[in-house]
Amino acid sequence: MSASIHRPEFRPDAPYAGPHGARPASVSHHGAPALPPAPVWERNPALCAGIIIAITTLVRLWFVLSGQLDLVQDESQYWDWSRRLQLSYYSKGPLIAWLIHGWTALLGDTETGVRMGAVVNSALAQTLLYLGAARLFRAPALGVLTLFVANATPLFMASGVLMTTDSPLLLCWAGALFCLHWISLEPRRRTPYVLLFACMALGVLAKYMMLGIAGVAVLWLWGLSRHGLLARGVAWRVLAVMLAGAAVGMLPILAWNISNDWVSFRHVATLAGVAGKAAKTFLTPERLPEHLGAQAGIITPWWLGLMLAGGWRALRHACKGHAGTPGGMACSTPGASPNGVPDAGRLRRDILLAAGFWPMWGGMTLWSLHTRIYPNWPAMSYVAGIMLAACCLSDLIAARRRDTVLEPGGAPATVWRKLVPVWAVLGVLTFGLVHAQDALPLPPQYNPATRLKGWADLGGHLDEVRRQLPDPDRVFFFSDAYDMTASLAFYAPGQPVTYCADFGRRMSQYDIWPSPADKVGWDAVLVRRDGPNMPRQLAAMFDSVQVTRYQSTHRGKPGREFWVVVLRGFNGNWPRSGSGAY
Repeated sequence: MSASIHRPEFRPDAPYAGPHGARPASVSHHGAPALPPAPVWERNPALCAGIIIAITTLVRLWFVLSGQLDLVQDESQYWDWSRRLQLSYYSKGPLIAWLIHGWTALLGDTETGVRMGAVVNSALAQTLLYLGAARLFRAPALGVLTLFVANATPLFMASGVLMTTDSPLLLCWAGALFCLHWISLEPRRRTPYVLLFACMALGVLAKYMMLGIAGVAVLWLWGLSRHGLLARGVAWRVLAVMLAGAAVGMLPILAWNISNDWVSFRHVATLAGVAGKAAKTFLTPERLPEHLGAQAGIITPWWLGLMLAGGWRALRHACKGHAGTPGGMACSTPGASPNGVPDAGRLRRDILLAAGFWPMWGGMTLWSLHTRIYPNWPAMSYVAGIMLAACCLSDLIAARRRDTVLEPGGAPATVWRKLVPVWAVLGVLTFGLVHAQDALPLPPQYNPATRLKGWADLGGHLDEVRRQLPDPDRVFFFSDAYDMTASLAFYAPGQPVTYCADFGRRMSQYDIWPSPADKVGWDAVLVRRDGPNMPRQLAAMFDSVQVTRYQSTHRGKPGREFWVVVLRGFNGNWPRSGSGAY
């Protein structure tokens, strides 16, 4: 009798045969050790998914209503846009402003009104992720784990409470991915094409990044074609529908840009490093560690590791068309089983997820060698990424179940399998701490959320400053940064129209809107993040300048620090540096 350990291919629906010669702890009627009962998310996936969606949505709603966090400056900017509805705006499409306008019309110009769209979008995105995995991938348990991974990543948590452009974009991007898969399964059905068109149009209106899904579709089509899984005529229909959707979404954006010197395109080109000063520097390798560190921070290192491992397995499967198991860490369930995905279905799934993850994530990582990549730019790659991580997590959990039937002499569980409970606990703790800001036991100077707090308190202080001036009704507020200006618009007394002075910065939406030229003789209050040295242009704009530092508070704890400048007698001289920066 051989002393070696035989470990047959694992199937969730089959009992484990056990190491040769070992006496199992429990034996099935076939004489092989029986696996422990299937986890609850495999036995009742729909119930588990419903509980996750309900609990996380209620927690997000509580977070928004609790006022733990003032509006972040981008939220304030989009709210300010929503007060002046247009076909498009300087840096983004109009969808975010339209959505906020609708919610604030129902709930008022409050933090809850601004953020309610994010809470609803998060619930819709979770529902879509589960239904897509359950019905299109035919893997309901995988859908539950996908929800768990998503809700355990800071990026998805932030998208669920902060009303930024990534909130509607996430919904449109996920919808487009599942529509592509649906088309591969039912190429003659019209519904997925109609939905793909809608996702494309709305996604472009939300953020230009949606155009990147076309590249995903091309790679997906190529992958299906090389494995003989692409029905005749699907490629041109998919590309035509996506092109039509993008054209409809871009139409108002183009119309607005024609009237505004194409500033949106100039801005995007500058940020992407293909125009402006960044275009002159080819390599900046020092930015790569910063980029990878930011990605690990917004996803967490353990989920990012699982995404990369799952992405690598999906890529290998998509390229070679067969499944394997890497040493010590399974990331793609081998074979066919009633609880998994049939081979052809799994191959379609892996082609889709590999195309949805690697081009954007890898492309952004490589481009970080040239210019700065903002942490949220690769965000849409994580729609596929969380499903890839869930695939890995599912297989690791299954492997842990298999390991429990081995006797002490059997093969030991790998370190990856042992870490599964640790990741689960860390995910739950991360979710709890992110949504309970006031419970973080961090000194204010070490709490990254501190710089986002204090705006509501500043608003009360500015009201006192305004009332001390001779004519409180003839006072306007401004800053020299677009984000500060936007937050002033929301939190300054009476939510007034605010202005952004150009002392040598890049352009913003506030440069397109009117300046305070009609307020000659008024007093003003300038709020800056830097001080005490003030721009020299102020002396040519006002009769007198008085600078003070204000330390804001939030629920009795220190918030961010501001420099408040009281200015008397505006003479109509409004600065425009003409820097040409976008």
